[in-house]
Amino acid sequence: MARNRPHSPAPRGGEPRRDTEASRTEASGTAPRRTQRDRARRAYGQNFLIDPDAVARVVGAARPGPGDLLVEVGAGKGALTEALAPRCRELISYEIDRHLIPGLRERLARCPRVRVVHQDFLSAAPPREPFALVGNVPYARTAEIVTWALRAVPRLTSATLLTQAEYARKRTGDYGRWSLLTVRSWPEVEWRLCGRVARAAFRPVPAVDGGILRLTRRPRPLLTDPAARSAYADLVELGFTGVGGSLHASLRRVCPTRALDRAFRASGLGRDVVVAYVTPEQWLVLAQELTEVVAGRRSAVSKELRVRVKSRVDSSNL
Repeated sequence: MARNRPHSPAPRGGEPRRDTEASRTEASGTAPRRTQRDRARRAYGQNFLIDPDAVARVVGAARPGPGDLLVEVGAGKGALTEALAPRCRELISYEIDRHLIPGLRERLARCPRVRVVHQDFLSAAPPREPFALVGNVPYARTAEIVTWALRAVPRLTSATLLTQAEYARKRTGDYGRWSLLTVRSWPEVEWRLCGRVARAAFRPVPAVDGGILRLTRRPRPLLTDPAARSAYADLVELGFTGVGGSLHASLRRVCPTRALDRAFRASGLGRDVVVAYVTPEQWLVLAQELTEVVAGRRSAVSKELRVRVKSRVDSSNL
């Protein structure tokens, strides 16, 4: 005679028990198998933009023109690519994930201006003509992509990147603090925050919101004199070492106190200001006031200090 198996007590609230694969997996203590697509998403940090309004906002921030050459980093499933295609002369879209290439090419088959390239964008050389960069970038590779863009100046005319909101805010001074990367490149490149994109606009949904970051190459650099550019670079690198605690203390290693005090007054800075709170505009005034001083005392920056400053600049993500 068959034995009757005892029934488990019904869940509270009268709801029927859900015997799903997920619940069975949880009960057995085994993790679900990851597919190749799952592994690719994790490896490439993929969060695809699916919200049409968010796509339109990125396109609006990029402001492509009918004669422009665009380069897209991380085409993904083609939502942004498809929106950009009719608004430019040519669009080169890079995608590293081989699983996405067939669907991407099928979706864009009727877009003759688009060339899909299956390649890691960071290994690609910039076009030999003026171009604009656009993309919904993997958050984990944002710093590398921004570095690529800055190295492409002056051929790069602009870069409109959908990044992690915190990164976009940090680079544009939205927290009231300024980073080394932004200040150092400010004479050639303007950094601007063009808005926030809710995390719900992506699939899979990331843990944080996105931010639209736009870098625009200036038609004419703010510092055209070679001596002024050199002084600006030296001052910024020296200032961001943080030696002495305040910016004044850091720059005093090279500049006489009287000249430095005069430059700080002209910039509207106090002697105790920390380097992060100095705006790019104030840095430009400092450089203007101190160009001759720095040029005449270049030997005051010892070789040891220069090596230490360069090491910090190259390895830091300030």
